[in-house]
Amino acid sequence: MFQLDEYDKTLLRLLQQNNRLTTEQLSEAVNLSQSAVQRRLTKLRNEKIIEADVAIVSPLAAGIGASCVVDVVLHEGSSKAIDEFKRAMKSCPEVAQCYYVTGTYDFVLIVHTRDMAHFEAFSKKHLMDNSNLKHFYTHVVMDKVKVSYNVAL
Repeated sequence: MFQLDEYDKTLLRLLQQNNRLTTEQLSEAVNLSQSAVQRRLTKLRNEKIIEADVAIVSPLAAGIGASCVVDVVLHEGSSKAIDEFKRAMKSCPEVAQCYYVTGTYDFVLIVHTRDMAHFEAFSKKHLMDNSNLKHFYTHVVMDKVKVSYNVAL
């Protein structure tokens, strides 16, 4: 496994805050040459330590008015049933995140929809009509207190 040194960790911390920093800005911040920074970034991307360079779009700008956390319990916990549910959720554009979890629930979903009518249509199509779904519990998000994709380094 790739071992991160302090330069790598500092670069990753900086990029998690702003991935549009130039190699010049990064080299000044970590006290390395621009070419050394570029080599490190290339290696971090090739090793899949940096999984993606993305833009985070405002949900409101995209017309998203409702976000829900949905706990899902399946009837059957066979590997086939689990894999089928995973595939189904991967194909749903409303599902921003899907976690296969231990404990009381089988899955936890983060679902973004235009409004509650859209969420109702989503839940009917993808949850209520799923014959292997035993129960689902919906928590409507009232306020985003903290949303982060940062990994502590």
